[in-house]
Amino acid sequence: MKSSKGLFAALAAAGSLLIGAGQAQAAATIVINNINAPGVGFNDPTPAAPVGGNTGTTLGEQRLIAFTYAANLWGATLTSNVPIVINAQFSALTCSATSAVLGSAGATRIYRDFPNAPKPGTWYSYALANKLAGVEVDAAPSAQINANFNVNLGQANCLTGTFFYLGLDGNHGANTDFVAVLLHEMGHGLGFQTFTSGTTGAFNGGFPAIWDHYLYSVAAGKTWKDATAAERVASAISVNGLVWTGPLVTAEVPNVLRQGTAVLQVGGAGAGSAAGTYAVGEASFGKPILGPTVTAQIMPVATQTAGAGNGCEPFTENNIKAVRGRIALIDRGTCGFTIKVKNAQNAGAVGVLIADNAAGSPPPGLGGSDNTITIPAVRITLADGNTIKAALRTRSRVASGVIGTLTTVGSQYAGADPLGRALMYAPNPFQSGSSVSHFDVTAFRNQLMEPAINGDLTQSVLPPQDLTFRLFQDIGW
Repeated sequence: MKSSKGLFAALAAAGSLLIGAGQAQAAATIVINNINAPGVGFNDPTPAAPVGGNTGTTLGEQRLIAFTYAANLWGATLTSNVPIVINAQFSALTCSATSAVLGSAGATRIYRDFPNAPKPGTWYSYALANKLAGVEVDAAPSAQINANFNVNLGQANCLTGTFFYLGLDGNHGANTDFVAVLLHEMGHGLGFQTFTSGTTGAFNGGFPAIWDHYLYSVAAGKTWKDATAAERVASAISVNGLVWTGPLVTAEVPNVLRQGTAVLQVGGAGAGSAAGTYAVGEASFGKPILGPTVTAQIMPVATQTAGAGNGCEPFTENNIKAVRGRIALIDRGTCGFTIKVKNAQNAGAVGVLIADNAAGSPPPGLGGSDNTITIPAVRITLADGNTIKAALRTRSRVASGVIGTLTTVGSQYAGADPLGRALMYAPNPFQSGSSVSHFDVTAFRNQLMEPAINGDLTQSVLPPQDLTFRLFQDIGW
């Protein structure tokens, strides 16, 4: 640590050979340092056909063009007299057949008490410190951001079959929009993160981050700056008790987020004791829930092949007869959510309920991306799924008498607390790398800086689509 400028190496800059660079310039200049070795990542020579406005002819060239495009979007939004340098590479990141870390990024260093610092004794990300100072704050300048992306995405056992879409037009289909991922990861490096520990509550080096002036524990009634370490830890796993109090974000919540909470209402002659209103986790794909969206009988989907996973195969004739014109109830597990929902849609279902296979409430959303899915889908808890299944035991093969309605209730904004403050991601248990430094997954419309990339994101960081830049303005950008 350099005490004179309050420098702390939050993330060590990658010590790799500089292979090439791309530059995006607008209100802020963003320089992309390609630190991949020859033949790897941004230098991959695999031939590629131009796609979605990306004119590159190799995989590596298309990746770098997409990065420059995303950097231009941020550069046109930010202002800074000091170039923002990003060390960027592709490498192997954590994967499984059904999930993957798409990328990671963060500030290489943090600073406090630099010239023109708005708040004393407060950490700022390197790029933001430079912007506020108006000059380079370090005598030995380096890249301000490290960014890393998953080179194996789409390969076997790495979210198998789902690749980065490298077009610039957002038409990613069932793949993952690389531009959205780039905007998200650059957002972290630019300052969308706290440097205070969410697991111990300890300030970094004894000083709060600029984020901690606006992160607010509802239970403690304090910002993180003023809370105790124990109160910070408790709020980081409070689920819906951690909010952002920055005035610019709060002012835009009504213009960006949907008013009303999505729910499943169950009734009908066959519902019995299952009648009632159930919390749901909304899907990042398919038809959004905007008021009464679908009403139909609920019918369960029978497992077709042992071990294949409920709903993971094209439906048999019996399952087709059961779900046609109905809301399909499918158990979570084995394959991705989009596969289950698409199979149900192909069978004629008008909506899908995914019953969780592990206890926990409220139910999280359904991740994934498939632009061909046009029906609504939600997740319900394991306990609620069992309650509804009990009411379905007396059904016929084509009817249940259990009526479900996917709709919205109340006046609370989706992704905000009752006072209209944006919720921050605070799941229990704590999720390292995700908790606190993201908007909550209950936000609708979906936000760029949620912990997962949703398929319906635009390429805007501004209202009415997104709250990200307003948060940046709250902290000093």
